[in-house]
Amino acid sequence: MATVQGTNNNVPADLMAAMNGTKAATTSVQETQDRFMTLLITQMKNQDPLNPLDNAQVTSQMAQLSTVTGIDKLNTTLQALQASYQTSQALQATDMIGHGVLAPGSTIGLTDGQAILGADLPEAADSVRVTIMNSSGVPVRTLDLGAQKAGTLPITWDGKNDAGTQLANGSYTFEVKAVRGDTAVASTALSFGEVVSVTTNAQGVKVTIPGLGTVAFADIRQIY
Repeated sequence: MATVQGTNNNVPADLMAAMNGTKAATTSVQETQDRFMTLLITQMKNQDPLNPLDNAQVTSQMAQLSTVTGIDKLNTTLQALQASYQTSQALQATDMIGHGVLAPGSTIGLTDGQAILGADLPEAADSVRVTIMNSSGVPVRTLDLGAQKAGTLPITWDGKNDAGTQLANGSYTFEVKAVRGDTAVASTALSFGEVVSVTTNAQGVKVTIPGLGTVAFADIRQIY
């Protein structure tokens, strides 16, 4: 802000009023601008002719104030856009209630010989293999999916083990291993579940999926 020149104790009353203010200080950018301009004008009116204000300093201070104002307006705009975006996400998420989705997770719910799972591949892979394990962590089925393109890969399992025997309903786990040449591809295992509710808070929009818990809206990979 503008700097008061000199050390004279006989500072004009209007300059002191501009400096001290008659109202409580606020953080409003507009009020800060008003106080700055009032102080600057008062200071210019009462400046010492032999020691005038430094034009470069005044220009620099005004530029800084303009920058602060611009940042404040930008923050206000971003907050409005964020609120609008979150509202839009909440409406979209509400439409998913009752629908099945694929989201990050490594559990499988097998019901009457039917199960859905998936994998998310950040890049194409020469080989993708899924190993399904029972509740004790013992592998019961290996699915060799061969070469796959990058993206979300839905997978179905008929509930049979490697010997072709139908397994009992229940919860299973799985892991995905993908390679490209001799390099492993950082794939993400996806579990299937049904959205039962939607919540919105400061952390964003989230959906509740039995078996998976609370999942961020942005983490949903596919909707059924």
